[in-house]
Amino acid sequence: MSKRFAVFDGDSHVVEPPALWGKYLESEYRTLGRHALWRQEGATTSYLKINGETFRDTMNPNLPRHALWRPGMTWDAIGELDPKMRHPLTEGASDPMARLADMDAMGIDQTLLYPTWFAEGFHLVHDPDVAYALARAYNNWIADFCAAAPGRLFATAMVPLQNMDFAVEELQRVAKASCFRGAFLRPMFIEGRYFTHPSYDPLWAELERSGLVAAVHPTPGLWNPEWTSHGQFFEKVKNRLAQPAIMAGGGGPFSGGGNGAAGTSFFTAATPLGHPMAPILSYWLDNHLFVASTLIGYTVMQRFPNMKV
Repeated sequence: MSKRFAVFDGDSHVVEPPALWGKYLESEYRTLGRHALWRQEGATTSYLKINGETFRDTMNPNLPRHALWRPGMTWDAIGELDPKMRHPLTEGASDPMARLADMDAMGIDQTLLYPTWFAEGFHLVHDPDVAYALARAYNNWIADFCAAAPGRLFATAMVPLQNMDFAVEELQRVAKASCFRGAFLRPMFIEGRYFTHPSYDPLWAELERSGLVAAVHPTPGLWNPEWTSHGQFFEKVKNRLAQPAIMAGGGGPFSGGGNGAAGTSFFTAATPLGHPMAPILSYWLDNHLFVASTLIGYTVMQRFPNMKV
C-alpha cells in the first residue's frame, strides 16, 4: 500500500563495528582507545570495556538484544528463537546498504542515527584526549555510513564533553558535513558537572550558532555500569530541602536511580500507558522530563533561546 506522507525515524541506532577502532581511530590512539572503550563480541562471552574495566553481559550472548530485530519480526518470533544457537547481529546495524533495505521494507524514508556502545560508555571515558580521538573516529565512521544515501541517512555526532574546548572544536568540524544534524548528549554528570553547570555554556553557544540540535538521549543500558547519573543530583536537592530519601524509587531520575515498584514522578508512578513496554519507556520519559525542566529552570534555554533541543 502506497503512503501519502514521508516517514522519518527520529531515533534509530547503529552498532559500532570493530573497524571503527581498527580503521577510523588514529593509529597512535588505538591501544589507548581500546582500553578506554571497547566492545567485545565473542563466541561464548561478550562485554563492554570502559577505562580498562570489563562489564560482562548478563544476557545470553546468542541473542544480541541490541541488534536482533529485523523488519517483520514480532515478539512471538523473538520468543521462538533457539537460545542455544548463535544468532547474528542485524546486518543493517553496521552496514548502510543493509540498513537502507530494512528502511525500504518498513516504509521509512529518512532516519536519524544514534550510537549504541558509544551511548553506553563514551561519556564515562576518563582521558579527554582519548575521548576526543574516539569522537573523531566515530564521527568519521558514521559520516561514511551516511554517505551511502545522503538524502536518507543522517547522524548525531559524538562530542567529547570531558573537555569543552575539544567538544566545541569537534562541533565546528562536524557542522561542515551535511549528514550531521545534531550532537548526541547523554544527560549525566561528567567530571561532577551536569548540563546546568556554566562550563557547558560554550557548548550551548556553539550549538545555537551552528544550528545543530542538542540531541539529548538518555540510556540505562543493560551493559551499563551505571543505571542513571541523575541520582546524585536529586539526592543533593532532597538533602538541601530536608526531604526524606525515597527508598526503592521507580528507576527514573526522580527516584535517584532506584529499582523498586514505587514511583516518584508521573511516568514512573503511572506506567499503565496501554503498552507492554510502558514500564521501560517510562524511564526515558522521566529523563526527558527531567532534562527539560532543568534546562528551563536553570535558564539555559533563556540564555540560548535559539538552540534546538
